[in-house]
Amino acid sequence: MASKKSFGGKVIWLGHASFLIESPKGMRVALDPFIEHNPKFPKGFDYGKVDVIAATHGHSDHFGDDAIHLAKKTHATVVGIYELALHAGSHGIEKASGMNKGGSQKVAGVEFRMVSADHSAGAAGGGDVAYTGEPCGYVMTFEDGFRIYHAGDTNVFGDMALIAELYAPDLALLPIGDFYTMGPREAAKACELLRVPRVIPMHWGTFPALVGTPDALRKELRDRGVSTEVIELSPGSSWPK
Repeated sequence: MASKKSFGGKVIWLGHASFLIESPKGMRVALDPFIEHNPKFPKGFDYGKVDVIAATHGHSDHFGDDAIHLAKKTHATVVGIYELALHAGSHGIEKASGMNKGGSQKVAGVEFRMVSADHSAGAAGGGDVAYTGEPCGYVMTFEDGFRIYHAGDTNVFGDMALIAELYAPDLALLPIGDFYTMGPREAAKACELLRVPRVIPMHWGTFPALVGTPDALRKELRDRGVSTEVIELSPGSSWPK
């Protein structure tokens, strides 16, 4: 397992899978913005300046009306899989930079490497579901070399070992809620495969169906003998403090 590097920026959890990451040089990345119907979104929080919106898939709690409105308000560049970028453009977003799995691009000084996720995707609307490409995750490399893996909505999958080998993330943002994503048992296995020194649990506690907890993840990690540190944030709080 990699040593624990320090991060010169800030990671703010906004409930569910939403984060705002401020890079060491002040660039601001919004991941999967989910605001209006997110009961865990911190009351009164203002995104302020946003340089990049990175979307993991087209479900409304990840890239829906909230993300589209935020992109138009801030003029941020939307990063997503190719078809999701087309979907964003069809909703009047001027700056959408589509890519695909295995590829990378640098936006606002941050490198976004797109990796796989094991989930579904699509945007509901007009009585049908629009195809918005496959789900994904990102390994983001910041100006100080610190790497953060946002897994998106996913189950554990064996190729997380390849993410560890190729990109060696310093911090993982992993769903633990169960029902729609992996739960604590699977997330502990993900930490083992990723060999990641720190994890921030996400996609838990938002709705009653999401029963996984950080304490359950800690127990599963102990049972596996995995030394990953669990950083438990409340919505609106940040790491490092």
